[in-house]
Amino acid sequence: MPLALLALATGAFGIGTTEFVIMGLLPEVADDFGVSIPTAGYLVTGYALGVMFGAPLMTVLGTKISRKRMLMLLMGLFVVGNLLSALAPSFGLMLTGRVVASLAHGAFFGIGSVVAADLVAPDKRAGAISLMFTGLTVANVVGVPLGTLVGQSLGWRVTFGIVAALGVVGLLGVAKLVPDMPKPEGVRLRHELAALKSVQVLLAMAMTVLGFGGVFAAITYIAPMMTHVAGFADGSVTWLLVLFGLGMVGGNLVGGKYADRALMPLLYVSLGALAVVLALFTLTAHNKITAAVTIALVGALGFATVPPLQKRVLDHAHGAPTLASALNIGAFNLGNALSAWLGGLVIAAGLGYTAPNWVGAVLAAAALALAVLSAGLERRERAAGTPPADTVTAERPTVATH
Repeated sequence: MPLALLALATGAFGIGTTEFVIMGLLPEVADDFGVSIPTAGYLVTGYALGVMFGAPLMTVLGTKISRKRMLMLLMGLFVVGNLLSALAPSFGLMLTGRVVASLAHGAFFGIGSVVAADLVAPDKRAGAISLMFTGLTVANVVGVPLGTLVGQSLGWRVTFGIVAALGVVGLLGVAKLVPDMPKPEGVRLRHELAALKSVQVLLAMAMTVLGFGGVFAAITYIAPMMTHVAGFADGSVTWLLVLFGLGMVGGNLVGGKYADRALMPLLYVSLGALAVVLALFTLTAHNKITAAVTIALVGALGFATVPPLQKRVLDHAHGAPTLASALNIGAFNLGNALSAWLGGLVIAAGLGYTAPNWVGAVLAAAALALAVLSAGLERRERAAGTPPADTVTAERPTVATH
């Protein structure tokens, strides 16, 4: 695998850290600015909304320049946003910094996925994508716990300063290691938008929303579930999230390996198993050992779907995959927001802290149903003599060496 993937993974590590570390630092930020915890929660919501809207916006703006230069500009935006957060004298400016940093998120992963896939042979594309996403998963194992510890010990501003420094490292890595990959000739915004007419692209995005939404329906409320139901102490939640992160790392690597060999069977297995495990979580949550094992499995099965779904979007985007790829990253965040809202509804209805697991199971099962539908439509295209979308050769930019 090319060293350029290391630069992309470094950027992904910084982005993953800044996205999730705020959850462990909300009390410190709230106290510093004199706001309530729910108000401080806007720092999470604002970031998620920034990813959703920033992904298509930044991708569209980047259609006029090379992908390498756009990746560098995105990392620069990420650095500025985190520096603004670290130095913000008011909560409003802190929120502004979070939104600015979030604008780089979706486009970086979307464009980065295309670049990663173009760096390797066609039969290794999913593996290359998964290696880039490894930076995001490792952030949940290393970056978020360490960032939380630093923030609680030295102040949350130090954490965001360090994250900004990580962004600088990622920027330099992209500048040095990623080859100059000019925008493919003839690709215009209308071509990128045309890719969204593909039923298979839309189905893959819907699977992303529902499948990963199933994961976050449970994980969003993991703290009250583990402390009130499983009986863990408050301080144990951190290492339980580390278990979740380790599961994510393993699932992402396995998904990248097997998506290049058997993409749809992998989706069937991972989504089906995820639905079953989430349903069982309502029972296993009552025991510390089984709860811990289940958390790791949810992380593994959930992230095993990321490389195949991202690759499926690239395969079916008909030679103009950048916008579709970025929108699929936004779909992950839409799934997170949707599932967190649904999980809150069932808890508010008095169904208990394990009820979001059932929500997650239903969402994952719905994603599995869409996967079966997608494959069925593909088989029908073949039977009718229409070339399947993933057999269409995408425009691949000529990679210029340094």
